[in-house]
Amino acid sequence: MERRLWHRLRNGQIDGQRFRRQHPTGSYVLDFYCPAIRLAVEVDGAAHDVPEQAAHDLRRDAWLTAQGIRVLRVPAADVLNEERREGMLDTIAAAGRESEAS
Repeated sequence: MERRLWHRLRNGQIDGQRFRRQHPTGSYVLDFYCPAIRLAVEVDGAAHDVPEQAAHDLRRDAWLTAQGIRVLRVPAADVLNEERREGMLDTIAAAGRESEAS
């Protein structure tokens, strides 16, 4: 599943921003990370709906935010669904532009 998104994020295909895949940060590993704009993109499947996982995600996002990293969570269903994927990529591009502006 992440491979589909990686195919579109790698080599600067989103507004020229270069993302890394499975990037370690502190005690966490980010699904995708663009260091130039300090943007993490996390793909969330059904497991993230479980209360314990959701609480962990909140703690993780708070830590990343404190490190100056913006976190964008995208549903796995959007990665898998070709019709939704383009809208999701537009959302990632917009988040990147917002990160550049701040």
